[in-house]
Amino acid sequence: SCDPLPPQLWPNNINQANKVALLAWAKETGINLVQVNGQRRYGGPPPGWVGQPPRFGTEVFIGKLPQDMYENELIPLFQSVGKLYEFRLMMTFSGLNRGFAYAKYSTRRGAREAIATLHNREVRQGCAILVCRSTEKCELSLDGLAQTLARCQLEAALRRLTEGLLTLTLYPSPYRRQAQLALLKYSSHHAAAMAKKTLVEGNTKLVGLEVKVDWLKTDLKQKLQSHEESPAPSQDQEAKCPGVPRSPVPRDALAHLNALCQRWYLGTPVFLTKCVQASPGGWLRIWCQVAIPGCPLSFSGFVWVRQDRLGRSGHEQAKVAVALYVLQLLGES
Repeated sequence: SCDPLPPQLWPNNINQANKVALLAWAKETGINLVQVNGQRRYGGPPPGWVGQPPRFGTEVFIGKLPQDMYENELIPLFQSVGKLYEFRLMMTFSGLNRGFAYAKYSTRRGAREAIATLHNREVRQGCAILVCRSTEKCELSLDGLAQTLARCQLEAALRRLTEGLLTLTLYPSPYRRQAQLALLKYSSHHAAAMAKKTLVEGNTKLVGLEVKVDWLKTDLKQKLQSHEESPAPSQDQEAKCPGVPRSPVPRDALAHLNALCQRWYLGTPVFLTKCVQASPGGWLRIWCQVAIPGCPLSFSGFVWVRQDRLGRSGHEQAKVAVALYVLQLLGES
């Protein structure tokens, strides 16, 4: 086994006492910590783990950490509320942490317990930490698919090539004429990353077609959701190959997000919207941002909308679309 904490990871004498305590703890417990690309990791998987990695929604973000606090204090604390699959502490070159970390649990219940129990926990006098659901990327876009490609054909090809595919939705491509674009959702960030690697490497072809593979961007997702009223060229093919139906945009996304933030004691979400473009057909391109007081991250993007049958303004629709996106990131949609 590799040396858990090689001496070169400590380039100076900053915070030496806590570093020595960490080394002693790692030696005593036998826990292996590996530092790669500015983060130090435990587990992923941990010793004795059998089976697949945990599914989406099992990771929490930990913020406002004292920079001289290390895994010898953090891992036992977060392990106390549930079984850890992985713990990642972001590090500086000086050997101090960067003030935040990620803990992935074996179950969603473990993540919920961590948020309920440890959010706002005072780990040092006057220093309360933030714990909230992590925004794991687990969605990909495939652009350039033939219009004649049926959903079930694509799904069969993807299941042969990748693992952990949860949902697949086809849309008319907004970038290529006479083509389709697919949105793929995987069971975890790891599964999505492995799928992306498989599909990108060696110019992999899907059903004989070359496609562009990328992480799903917020702007693209909102644009596609705003066009869901328009029939996709693949609907006839989808009818012949029963599968997971396309999910409509929930009309109560704003209320759901508000309730979720109150339940997690994160405060009321604040939305900002601005119309940046208007098209002759009545479509509006609106920039929207939502900030959640108890979360260090803000969520923003662009969405194409027009007044719907319920008479809601473009700004209200943009808020609904961004609220839905945040809920999906939090695994609550």
